[in-house]
Parts: sequence; C-alpha cells; structure tokens
Amino acid sequence: MTLQKVDTRNIVLIGMIAFAAAMRLLTFEFQFLSNFTPVGVIALFGGAYFTEKWKAFLVPLLALFVSDMLINTLYHFSPFAISYWMYLCFAIMVFIGTLIKKVNVANVALASIAAVLVHWLIMDMPFLYGTLYPHTWTGYGQSLVKAIPFERNMILGDAIYGIILFGGFELAKHKYVFLRSKSKLAL
Repeated sequence: MTLQKVDTRNIVLIGMIAFAAAMRLLTFEFQFLSNFTPVGVIALFGGAYFTEKWKAFLVPLLALFVSDMLINTLYHFSPFAISYWMYLCFAIMVFIGTLIKKVNVANVALASIAAVLVHWLIMDMPFLYGTLYPHTWTGYGQSLVKAIPFERNMILGDAIYGIILFGGFELAKHKYVFLRSKSKLAL
C-alpha cells in the first residue's frame, strides 16, 4: 500500500469525523435534540477504522474537543469548560470501537449500546452534579432514571449517525479500493 493510499484513507476518515462532529452544533439551534448527537459513533468509528491506534484515539477525541469548545462558546461558557469524565467516556468508547473486528449491523449496534451504557453509568454518577442528587446509591439511581431521555436520544443519534458513518464508509470501501485497509487489500 502506498503512502498516498494511506493518506487518502485517513483524510476521508478525518473528514467524516469532522462532519459528524459539526452535526453536534445542531443541538444549539434545536434543543429538543439534546444528546441526539454522533459522539458515541464518532468514537466507535475512529476506533474501528484507524489502523494506527494513536490516530484512533487522537482524531475522535480532538474532533469532540473542538466541537465542545464551539458548543461552550455558543452557550456563553468558557470554551475550555470540559468534563474530564466525559473524555474518559469518549476514550472508553474509542477502545470499544477498536474491538470491532468485522463491521456489520450487529457488531456496530452492540458497540453502540455498550458506548451508551458507558456514558450513562459514568456521566450520571451523582457526585458529578454537586448537590443535585444525594451521594448515595439512591441518588445514583435517581440520576440514572432522570438521564433515560438523554440516553435514549444518544442511542437514537448513534443509530442514525452510525448508518451514515459506518454505512457510508463501507459503501465507499466497496467502490474505492484505496479506502480499504492494508489487511483488506492483501486478501
């Protein structure tokens, strides 16, 4: 595989991730779409398709960071007001994406469900929200229940954007040989 083919493949992957990250800005204008975003799929997609693991983590996390900065600016927060817990979730989601060895509907759906569960179980820990919920198992349960509508939107967002990203790239790989990874070309 030539360097040009590798670069072109990576550029396409980066472009698709950047497009998906830009879609996060829709929630600013359409707040009923809260959490209907491609964050989980961006992480899974990067993990599944980048052959070099450092790119699998760097590109999605950087795209999410830049889109977070833009979203925070739109909401008049500090651009750097980020949650380290959220980035831990994103990193775990990328790792889950690296476990996808064969891209198909079942594997991507299972990975998406795992990504949403990671987000739900970590981001809804009551101590992350000060005094909003008691710092007890009961408070954790209350937080999890209150988060169900947001997590439902996340799973729906993952489904729609998953079809676009994973489906789109798989279709493109069938049409354009240079988008296939080195191991796929050797077959």
